Amino acid sequence: MQVIFAQNSAYVALLISPDLKENANAVVRLSEVNYTISSQRSLTIKHKRVVTILNEQGLGNIDAREYYDPNRKIKKIEATILDALGKEIKSIKRRDFKDVSVGDGFSVFNENRAVYLEYTPIQYPFTVIFESEVETSNTAFLQPWSPIDGYFVSTEKSVVTIAYKQDLGFKYKEINFLPKHNSIKTETPGNFSLVATNVKAMKYENSSPEFSKIAPIAYFKVEKFNLEGVDGEAKTWEEYGKWYYDNLIKGSEELPLETKNKIIQLVGNEKNTLQIAKLIYKYVQDKTRYVSIQVGIGGFKPMLAKDVDKLGYGDCKALSNYTRALLDVVGVKSYNTLVYGGNYRKNIQNDFVSQQGNHMILSIPDGDNYIWLECTSQTTPFAYQGNSTDDRDVLIIKPEGGQIIKTTSYLEKDNSQSSIGNYVIAADGNLKAKISIASKGSQYDDSYSRERFSADQKDDFYKDYFDNINALKLEKISFVNDRENIQFTQNVELSATAYATSSSNKLMFVLNAFNNNSSTPKRYRNRENPFEVNRGYHDYDEITVSLPSGFEIEALPQDYEIKNKYGEYKTEIIKSNPTTLIYKRSLFIKNGFYESKDYDEYRLFREQVSKNDNAKIILNKKQ
Repeated sequence: MQVIFAQNSAYVALLISPDLKENANAVVRLSEVNYTISSQRSLTIKHKRVVTILNEQGLGNIDAREYYDPNRKIKKIEATILDALGKEIKSIKRRDFKDVSVGDGFSVFNENRAVYLEYTPIQYPFTVIFESEVETSNTAFLQPWSPIDGYFVSTEKSVVTIAYKQDLGFKYKEINFLPKHNSIKTETPGNFSLVATNVKAMKYENSSPEFSKIAPIAYFKVEKFNLEGVDGEAKTWEEYGKWYYDNLIKGSEELPLETKNKIIQLVGNEKNTLQIAKLIYKYVQDKTRYVSIQVGIGGFKPMLAKDVDKLGYGDCKALSNYTRALLDVVGVKSYNTLVYGGNYRKNIQNDFVSQQGNHMILSIPDGDNYIWLECTSQTTPFAYQGNSTDDRDVLIIKPEGGQIIKTTSYLEKDNSQSSIGNYVIAADGNLKAKISIASKGSQYDDSYSRERFSADQKDDFYKDYFDNINALKLEKISFVNDRENIQFTQNVELSATAYATSSSNKLMFVLNAFNNNSSTPKRYRNRENPFEVNRGYHDYDEITVSLPSGFEIEALPQDYEIKNKYGEYKTEIIKSNPTTLIYKRSLFIKNGFYESKDYDEYRLFREQVSKNDNAKIILNKKQ
């Protein structure tokens, strides 16, 4: 019996241009996405994707998947695997795809499912041809398009076409497109397309910004849309906010009479708005827990407040809305607010009205400002904006319409860490130390969860935190979480053998024992990407160092100071007496988005910080 293999000469891996292989783990040979918006309630998406995987690091770029739910139907999904010479080695039909829930581990209701290709290669390179067709009544979400998938992926050809009814109000927005992306745009009435060819891979470099900040991306929308069976129309954020309130929020705030009376009794005679809000916020934290709700319109519309009250759980929309309903009982106004949550700050796009945001918080008017509440957390202090929602444009949804407002911005000086402590060096080089580390601003968010660490977690964490101290032993750890002033203090007592190196009647050790920058940014001969310092901060250290008797100082690091556009660094060493030093250190790092040409200067600054952080003192034993 003779087996005949089909061959696709267009996708022979050897024919890929060397330029596209450079810095690439995968090469997208062809990506075609065709949207047909035939009405406000009808969208068809056809997708063909051909990608050559060059090595194991490129496996994540197969990206052969589709999602479905009651309003999104997969009409076609299939794939073909080719070897390096373009020969077919496997044909995959829908029954061969994995079909799984998109549950996140917190969902109590979830109708969202995914169908995806799971393939284990026997050799590299190989090529995947993936084709799908999806139909949905949801026209509120048109996925953004980029001619490049991510870092270390290049593209031979990428195309997006959109056919639409002109009365729907189709709009688009392009960002970060440069001549090197080789894109061509075509517009005719009812049709739009973008084509890009031969886009080289971008390599990730230390401190590179989040990919979406520098990648070329096109956003699409229709002004007349449908969301899970609810029609909408919006040209401005004011109109969108009013639609959202009228259709998804209004009427959801009803509460049982018993709960209303309980809240009235809780508030009592308190008249101060913020004090009232603080009481109710604690009530919500004590009563509820977070779960995810992903059923139909429930992905966008809050659960009824009375259901949250009964069940004691909800998602971000439900818990924010429940808190709003409780505040409303005692006359405190508040508003559901859409935000992009995440440590990388992302704004609601002020100039592009569309379905945006992935999280909901609550805003309370406070004069000309707002108080922001994260209602999904049982531990976040009242009015504290953690790293996932601070300093970004959000959409406040009011009955009269939507409004874009920026959330709390913590200045670099507010993101502070103050370390006050002491350590004793014995004649044998052993160390015994106490230190108190107080964190505020974004550094509070980085640290306060440590109070919930187990004993083993504490041991692992602090040995890593003080990784410059070998043979470290933790003697005692305690925490003070001041939720009123939003400060978290870590009190640590520790010891270590041979912290100071002993040789020929001398002791040598690094003076900065506790907050040591031991590494510097990687060097690049030709840096390509801009770089970003996502969060600035200010560290201040004041450490008393007790030297062993019978020794005198032979060499002591010099005081040092440097200032530039990236930050400020200063050290000072004070001799209190022959056996006592006070080491003072201040490091101020600024937020910033910088061009690639600035990287060497920034790297030098961090290198100088590291060098001085690791400066050593030498003691000589008296004769």
